[in-house]
Amino acid sequence: MHITVAGKQVETGEALRAHVTESLEAIAAKYFDHALEAHVTFRRDAKGRNGAFFACDINLHAGRGLSVRGEGIGHDAHRAFDEAAEHVAKRLRRYRRRMNEHARSLAEEREAIVERARQAVLAPEPEEEDEAPAPEPQENGAVIAEQPTEIARLTVREAVMRMDLAQQPVLMFRNKGTGRLNVVYRREDGNIGWIDPLGG
Repeated sequence: MHITVAGKQVETGEALRAHVTESLEAIAAKYFDHALEAHVTFRRDAKGRNGAFFACDINLHAGRGLSVRGEGIGHDAHRAFDEAAEHVAKRLRRYRRRMNEHARSLAEEREAIVERARQAVLAPEPEEEDEAPAPEPQENGAVIAEQPTEIARLTVREAVMRMDLAQQPVLMFRNKGTGRLNVVYRREDGNIGWIDPLGG
């Protein structure tokens, strides 16, 4: 497994890197049977929540389109990492059976054509000082960031699992049952929303 450890205003010495590598390899061995990639970032926690001054973000990539995210805070970098790793392990435990089914499903569809799309981040529209009518929104706003992304063929259950594992607020996918583009998203009340356009 390829593990990248980075620090933003935090020293990441050999002992910390060894701890990260050992822990993530143990998690990977327990839940996956193929190579993974993980990015671990340490930073100072500016909010200083509960006296914790270190924060850790783990982004673990487990095969095509499957990512798991975990965050943690602590009095030192080791504790922040341990909390983030526990969040990752908890999510993986919750979805262990479904992930095994998902991996088998991906293996069966390995030859299928992968749809590609563009993912972009747009700059917000500037707020007007006066009461003048707002101009019509442009089709293409100012693009801040852009990257290619894949649109996976999933069941609704698999899409919710992927969204939850990666802690994403929304996920677009092609519904295996209908072949239509669908969206699942986390609602403000904590429930999951599902958009399935009616064929016309």
